[in-house]
Amino acid sequence: MTAEDGGDRAGPALVREIEGHLLLAAARQEGRTAGARLASRLGWLTETQREDLQAQFEAEYLTLTRASWHRTAERAEELRRDYEARYRTLRTRLLACLLLGCAVLAEGLLLWLLD
Repeated sequence: MTAEDGGDRAGPALVREIEGHLLLAAARQEGRTAGARLASRLGWLTETQREDLQAQFEAEYLTLTRASWHRTAERAEELRRDYEARYRTLRTRLLACLLLGCAVLAEGLLLWLLD
């Protein structure tokens, strides 16, 4: 891929997709590990029950993890909007102050030249 056919934009998207897959794989492994720890403490379970408990725990863990990721993404988007609005306000104020300063300097220069 080259910059001419849009390859430069595909790179970041590919990295985000790979990162998502890696995060999901890590979350699945964490769920499996936690499920296995829980099942190992319940010595009275049969092997089938233990495997079922581990699978259910992994699925629930993954569901909770995804919900947490979605809440985090929503909050990040909310903060991004807030910061962008604040930045626009500050930029507008700075421009207004700059224009006011230029106007004052221009007026002072004109008064000085007319004297």
